[in-house]
Amino acid sequence: MKKISHTVPLSSSEIANLWTQYMNDSMGAAITSYFIKTVKDPNVKEVLEFALSLSKEHLSKIREFLRKENFPIPKGFTKLDVNYDAPPLFTDTFMLIYFHVMTLHGLTGYAGAVGTSTCADQRKYFIGCNTEAMELYDRIMDVLLTKGIFSRPPHIAPKESIDFIEKQSFLTGFLGQRRPLNAIEISGIYYNMYKNIVKIVLELAFSQVTETEDVRAYFQRGHKVCDKQFDILNTMLTDDNLPPPRRVDSEITNSTIAPFSEKLMLYHVVTLVSAAVGFYGAGFAVAQRRDLAAQYARMITEIALYAEDGMNLLIEKGWVEEPPSVSDRDKLADTHNN
Repeated sequence: MKKISHTVPLSSSEIANLWTQYMNDSMGAAITSYFIKTVKDPNVKEVLEFALSLSKEHLSKIREFLRKENFPIPKGFTKLDVNYDAPPLFTDTFMLIYFHVMTLHGLTGYAGAVGTSTCADQRKYFIGCNTEAMELYDRIMDVLLTKGIFSRPPHIAPKESIDFIEKQSFLTGFLGQRRPLNAIEISGIYYNMYKNIVKIVLELAFSQVTETEDVRAYFQRGHKVCDKQFDILNTMLTDDNLPPPRRVDSEITNSTIAPFSEKLMLYHVVTLVSAAVGFYGAGFAVAQRRDLAAQYARMITEIALYAEDGMNLLIEKGWVEEPPSVSDRDKLADTHNN
């Protein structure tokens, strides 16, 4: 391989990857450090400590990359966003399920970062992050399965031979007899429900400890939206006599003391529901029955509007850091002329 002898600045995609990861890992480090203070199970604590060590390593490495490119270090989230004296808000069971879902998000994000990185050091870095996330995922799954916490996706009986689709009725779903769900559709529905479970619990718990009225109202609205969408997805499964994932609403304690700043809690929910738009889109893309596609389309519209309202609330509160952007040439020209 021929070595590049000249210095190449990072691309906008690479800066975006680093900036986004810094925000997510600083939030993750804040949340994890609080969980470590309140966790009781030593097996869960071991997973949390490993996750925290990864976040800290990532933050340190990203600072190096950004300083080298003369970009400012984001503020992100710090110890000031955590109340370490707050009593437990979640059980150990939820902490483990939460990290399982967050690691799924991380694996998706790191794969995308690898695919949009050109520089060798960026590719190497994000490939390493992906490997670390897979190690974390493996550890989480071992504990989930050992403790009997994980809700396995439904089983389907094998057929004696392969079949080919012969009629366009395979795509129907509004009128007449609908065919049963296929394995690809089941997987999309199930994992969207599973991720929804975490959003529902966070919205319930955060509304329980939030003191600001408009932020609490946003969380309460989100709980209703996500709860309704969970039921829609649930109906897709139960119509074919398939079991849904187990909900964990009861894994919230009775504490009314906020462990995190309202800025962190609101940002977290907004980023999760924004990500849900993409995950629903993936489910929409593989839905081969028209009724499923229509339901996904409606849910995408509803959750996207909810995410937009959350972003507007963050902006109104002055809690949104602006990502690195292109210089405003018109503004610079006006400043120079004045």
